[in-house]
Amino acid sequence: MRFDPEPISHGQSGKTAVLLINLGTPDEPRPAAVRRYLREFLSDPRVVEIPPLIWQPLLRLVILPFRSRQSAQKYATVWTREGSPLKVNTEHQTTALRNLLHANDYDVIVDYAMRYGNPSIPDRIRALRQSGVERILLLPLYPQYSSSTTATATDAVYRVLARLRNQPDVRTVRDYHDHPAYIEALRQQVEGYWLQHGRPDFAAGERLLLSFHGVPRRTLDLGDPYHDQCVKTARLLAAALGLDETTCRLTFQSRFGKAEWLQPYTAPTLEELGRGGTPRVDVFCPGFTSDCLETLEEINMEGRHAYLSAGGKAFHFIPCLNGASAWITALGEIAARNLQGWPVLSPEGQADAAAAAAASTRARQVAAVAAFDEANAAANPGARA
Repeated sequence: MRFDPEPISHGQSGKTAVLLINLGTPDEPRPAAVRRYLREFLSDPRVVEIPPLIWQPLLRLVILPFRSRQSAQKYATVWTREGSPLKVNTEHQTTALRNLLHANDYDVIVDYAMRYGNPSIPDRIRALRQSGVERILLLPLYPQYSSSTTATATDAVYRVLARLRNQPDVRTVRDYHDHPAYIEALRQQVEGYWLQHGRPDFAAGERLLLSFHGVPRRTLDLGDPYHDQCVKTARLLAAALGLDETTCRLTFQSRFGKAEWLQPYTAPTLEELGRGGTPRVDVFCPGFTSDCLETLEEINMEGRHAYLSAGGKAFHFIPCLNGASAWITALGEIAARNLQGWPVLSPEGQADAAAAAAASTRARQVAAVAAFDEANAAANPGARA
């Protein structure tokens, strides 16, 4: 086995990088590009757990020829001048996190990669190594852990590492589904939308749906924590908004195939609420940190149509976190916590940290002396005279 060439550092101190990882997107909204993307995505054994000898002929001969054309049409409805919404939002988050960390004296490289499509994980890892990076913090943009998202992203990283002669030090953020800063960012996103568009009248039967990406039901039975983490995120967000399980409902979207997936399903729930006379429904997708096909087309277009066609009156789609300042702050907190112990501060930051540590030590010493004097005085009251 040949190993990839390595940069020669000659004892120089290596750099540290934070690598954001997202799902991925086709390069353009055309059938050929979508087919390439879907072939890579749906060939991942963590995404489709069907033996390849059975699955691959079905994928290549039946699914890809038809689904690629249909998906390309859907992508075209959400594509922007800058490109795919998922890629554009991820790029903006990367830039914002880089600026935030640098403003706080972190001397780190901040980059991003896509699990499927471009820029690929192998390309970005190799580019970071060529630039002298010796420490990488992997920060998947999936708040809730799942084998089909977080695990397959780290698998891809480790496959690259297997080809490196001089491997970097690597840390992985597993999940942050209940991180206080993440929950606060979600709360601010919802409350900010309501401030502009009015808060639903929950007493009159209006509702908020929290729609998470679905996965097959069997993954829960096999030990994947994704379902439970979604439930906890929804519970914490509902509490932060002052809502209960009646006014704020959890659902799962994006079913594929005939097998049972996590329930309740989003689309049938919207139809049920429309038929039941629910005057307004707001839908928010806490598990998606960037708006993408699944939120912009599946929820804001297909979901809206399902609800209104069933008799609903007012449908509100609350955008994902995208580049919200509270979300970038949360990303910064998550990154900073996981960077601890690595030499990541700039010279100015190191000086400030040393000064703060010295001041803290002095404060503790003064407090200890004061406490000793107070205890000694209490034990010897006559000594005061």
